[in-house]
Amino acid sequence: MPIDFNPNIVYKPITFTSAPQNRCLWQRPQFDTFVKTIDVKNSVSNENYDGIKIERKSFGTVEKTNESAYLYTITNKNGASVDLSTFGATITTIKVPDKNGNLVDVTQGYNSVTPYEKSPVGHAGATIGPVANKIGGAKFSLNNEEYTLEANKDNGKTHCHGGSEGFDVKNWKANILPDGVEFTYTKKDKENGYPGNVEAKVIYKFDNDNNLHIKYQAKTDKDTLINMTNHSYFNLDGSENTQENAVYEHIVTLPNSPHITENDELSLPTGKFLETKNTPFDFSKPQKIGDVINSESEQLKIGGGFDHNYCIDGYDGKTLIEAAKIKSPKTGIVLKVSTNLPGFQFYTSNHLGKSSQPAGKSGTRYEKRSALCVEPQFFPNAINTENFEEKGILKKGELYERETVYSFSTED
Repeated sequence: MPIDFNPNIVYKPITFTSAPQNRCLWQRPQFDTFVKTIDVKNSVSNENYDGIKIERKSFGTVEKTNESAYLYTITNKNGASVDLSTFGATITTIKVPDKNGNLVDVTQGYNSVTPYEKSPVGHAGATIGPVANKIGGAKFSLNNEEYTLEANKDNGKTHCHGGSEGFDVKNWKANILPDGVEFTYTKKDKENGYPGNVEAKVIYKFDNDNNLHIKYQAKTDKDTLINMTNHSYFNLDGSENTQENAVYEHIVTLPNSPHITENDELSLPTGKFLETKNTPFDFSKPQKIGDVINSESEQLKIGGGFDHNYCIDGYDGKTLIEAAKIKSPKTGIVLKVSTNLPGFQFYTSNHLGKSSQPAGKSGTRYEKRSALCVEPQFFPNAINTENFEEKGILKKGELYERETVYSFSTED
């Protein structure tokens, strides 16, 4: 049930073209909706976006700031859709057809902003930043200056996912594009310990072939670190499958990753590269997760399952390379992930199922190994790891620009 919902009060929706992010259109903003159908033939020279519809409605109120959060829904001409929240520039829902033509919600998430703000376990669907993954010792040096970050992980030994006040818990501004939604957030200098005033941008576009394009951009007035990613949890059987080990039947192929970065006991890269061939980490050919996740492996013990950075062969920083193909035998839904980043974290939600988690969209808690994540990224702790060439450094005056595409289709 939405926040502050009162079934005895009826409001007439207002149709408009644009409004300031925080403007209160009426007393109960959860009824603040509009539907905007865009004829992209007149505005975008790409028929893949012809006939998309974009809707906005309230997603509740951010308690800490008293700001209104909004939910944007992009629906393509085939009825598939993506829901995006201003809070965390978050993917809350992706509905795509299964092999029988029925729409299936394949991402874990929540029905209002409150669980995302009050119980942000797992960063579900959010934009992660300024730097995804871990930074060892919660410190790094840049231009001969040392920066200290919040040590929010591993009992104060590491910094992770931008800290407790990272991009995933900020209420971003939103702007409707002819073919998608653009989210922007300005990080202040030294916010969370990171240098520079950073103008961050995430652009989502959902086309008629069920491809969700995510483009990350950033500019800074001082050299800094940037390594943004998305932390969606996927269950291609349907997000209502919340039980422990619900993702075991998913078939995974990681076609361009013959190496992973070795992890130490804190899941920080040691700087060494491990071949995946003839190990449980070898997904060069399709494998069911359940067939390998409990294999005898020190690396699997460290992560409690798969929670490792895979290296992408052929990476050049520009070309979109297929990182992963995931299939559900039950629904026939196939997810392909492509990116122009050098690696990705393959994670089997080993740490879900905590008592602090709220109930998900279907009314039950998301349990351990109930979903999987494919998070394109620069290698974890690259700034502190000599063997990693790309450090995720964004220099003053330069434009950071990277892209990830989630593509959905079906197979028998």
